[in-house]
Amino acid sequence: MTTQRLALALGVWMLVGSVVEAQTAPGVRLKDVARLQGVASTPAIGYGLVVGLNKTGDKRQTIFSAQTLANMLEQFGVDVPAGQIKVENIAAVLVTTEVPPFARAGTRLDVTVASVGDARSLQGGILMPTSLRGPDGQIRATAQGPLSLGGFGGGSGGNNVQVNHLTAGRVPAGALVHVEMAVSLPPTDTVLLSLNDPDFSTAEHVAESINRELGEGAAAASDAATVSVRMPPQYRGAVAPLIARLEPLPVAIDAVARVVINERTGTVVVGGAVRLGPAAVAHGNLSVRIATRLTVAQPAPFSRGDTTVVPQERVDVDEERNQLMVLEEGTTLESVVQGLNALGASPRDIIAIMQALKAAGALRAELVVL
Repeated sequence: MTTQRLALALGVWMLVGSVVEAQTAPGVRLKDVARLQGVASTPAIGYGLVVGLNKTGDKRQTIFSAQTLANMLEQFGVDVPAGQIKVENIAAVLVTTEVPPFARAGTRLDVTVASVGDARSLQGGILMPTSLRGPDGQIRATAQGPLSLGGFGGGSGGNNVQVNHLTAGRVPAGALVHVEMAVSLPPTDTVLLSLNDPDFSTAEHVAESINRELGEGAAAASDAATVSVRMPPQYRGAVAPLIARLEPLPVAIDAVARVVINERTGTVVVGGAVRLGPAAVAHGNLSVRIATRLTVAQPAPFSRGDTTVVPQERVDVDEERNQLMVLEEGTTLESVVQGLNALGASPRDIIAIMQALKAAGALRAELVVL
């Protein structure tokens, strides 16, 4: 074989190999899109007290935090009436977490702490031991530890600085599980998998991936959210090994075209499957600025007049002049981003444009407003 023919054959082989690799490229794992039906986390909640604050805790009108402190001190032999307690370094909080279905005694969990009184900040606080109860009222875990807020604040009166939210935080690994979750995997002939996001196409792809692994007819999509899997003979009475075998399987998901906007934060997230119909977009901002300048008018000498303050108002109106931009049929996400950037649109402008495109019927996607 000549050198040219060898190079040509090698090139064809590499091309075919790349095509096959692209067609068989793994998608997301099955464990990321589906879970075993009937197995879920259990929420737990508790009422506790945060101490160690720097005069940023609950005020006098929040009486239950002082009562909680009085009850706690009574357990240590200190009897103080709640009405006589005057402290500003404590805050009443609610503590929440989710206990995983297979959590055992001694498992550590993260907890979320949020103020329920009028505390200004939980910065530097320490959560006192708090019992966390499940929906049945049974104590599941106990939480305690220093808070992590992800922000800070300082100052007093009218001069203060605050970064992020200071009345809610987390205690990493702050909860210790005491009661094990009574979850068992009964031996059955059929295992049901629930999709995190119900979708008929994704359910069918999950069933196809399982059939390739276990054999034809092993799985079938019951509906948009459920896939039933027949237990192979070698896995009868052993659900855990079967699920461990299925979880790494690649699954091609078919996501819904969706645009999510949050007007409070100015966040816009556009999905990759979003398409646009033919439309023409022009967007401009109208800015009105009103400025008031105070000047002092002095009376003429010996006129017995009074010195007065005269306000001078100035009104400016600016309107941006943006060009009309045409969006073609089937415009992709990349083209949408390039077009909006060409218009010089800010996140607030993009929110208004997306809502207008949806109202005009040109946005081929679901519009979700948070």
